[in-house]
Amino acid sequence: MSWVKEGELSFWERFCANIIKAGPMPKHIAFIMDGNRRYAKKCQVERQEGHSQGFNKLAETLRWCLNLGILEVTVYAFSIENFKRSKSEVDGLMDLAREKFSRLMEEQCFLNVCFAYTSRHEISNAVREMAWGVEQGLLDPSDVSESLLDKCLYTNHSPHPDILIRTSGEVRLSDFLLWQTSHSCLVFQPVLWPEYTFWNLCEAILQFQMNHSMLQQKARDMYAEERKRQQLERDQAAVTEQLLQEGLPASGDPQLRRTRLHKLSARREERVQGFLQALELKRADWLAHLGTAST
Repeated sequence: MSWVKEGELSFWERFCANIIKAGPMPKHIAFIMDGNRRYAKKCQVERQEGHSQGFNKLAETLRWCLNLGILEVTVYAFSIENFKRSKSEVDGLMDLAREKFSRLMEEQCFLNVCFAYTSRHEISNAVREMAWGVEQGLLDPSDVSESLLDKCLYTNHSPHPDILIRTSGEVRLSDFLLWQTSHSCLVFQPVLWPEYTFWNLCEAILQFQMNHSMLQQKARDMYAEERKRQQLERDQAAVTEQLLQEGLPASGDPQLRRTRLHKLSARREERVQGFLQALELKRADWLAHLGTAST
């Protein structure tokens, strides 16, 4: 029996889901699954049991998302900072994560897991990767941009989250997906993660729907257009410099300028694609080495 797909929605849950799906739906939701330890304390059970119930709630939440047509979920499973906890708790979490995520990997799941992760480390690593590309001659310094940094993040194959949900009542992002959630709907809910319900998820989606037109697509579209405008200005400045260096008038033949702009853009795109392919190979080699070292 599938862990994620076990059980069905109740009549009222299906009824509510059909109503919600009539509005704009998120394609990607991120969760900060907070409150496992407080749940354990509240229920007077061991911390490990609180974490185990948290993993079970994740499987249940994935089932709800599946029923709602949400295509992708990202969870903050373990921060780099969490390694500062007691050795017994960290070791127990590692064993539990190995067991539960191995079970999830057996299914066709749509889950991204951020483990031993912080957003600041992710962003600084993306900057180092671009610097490596320039050092290797794969990129020109002028190729470095916000758009390229976005493609160097660990999440580069996923759309940015439409909603970020944090449970337990904490109102902070705790260094999670800081770059990717700049235009996301942020929802902070007081419920502890193991007690999360289908109705809590519906509440978060309703908040997203109420703010969709203003907070989401419009802001993202405007930001994308601004990035395109800035890139065009940089390209035009580069073409002007080329023409002046060749002794040609900067504001001369418009057709010549358009041709130069097109060639400049095409060469940059070729360099960027070559760099991204090299980066994929570099990361694949690192993961293969990591897998070999851990066996």
